Amino acid sequence: QVQLVESGGALVQPGGSLRLSCISSGSIFGLTTMGWYRQPPGKGKQREFVARVSSGGDIKTYAESVKGRFTISRDNAKNTVYLQMNSLKPEDTAVYYCNVMKIQQGSWGPGDYWGQGTQVTVSS
Repeated sequence: QVQLVESGGALVQPGGSLRLSCISSGSIFGLTTMGWYRQPPGKGKQREFVARVSSGGDIKTYAESVKGRFTISRDNAKNTVYLQMNSLKPEDTAVYYCNVMKIQQGSWGPGDYWGQGTQVTVSS
């Protein structure tokens, strides 16, 4: 059983920065690809992909909407994955979740383990 706990969400002005953290209780953290997803308000339960990082931290993939502004990283010694968010926009407002990702039909997708989420609100 894996437990994920996100933190770091806050209210921030447009153009500001935040760093989200996600701590995993799983002993296999260093073997897993980790991802961040977000659920914007008013869009039901659909979560959109934000970024993922390979188990060793060397391969990173981003959604087009956050490229150049967000950076995903991980510290396997601390069982933690981070999401550094810069140049935040109002459309980044969402609940952010970390996820242990898995291969689905030949491509990476969300796995079964989710945290409780952390709220990011970008507003003046």
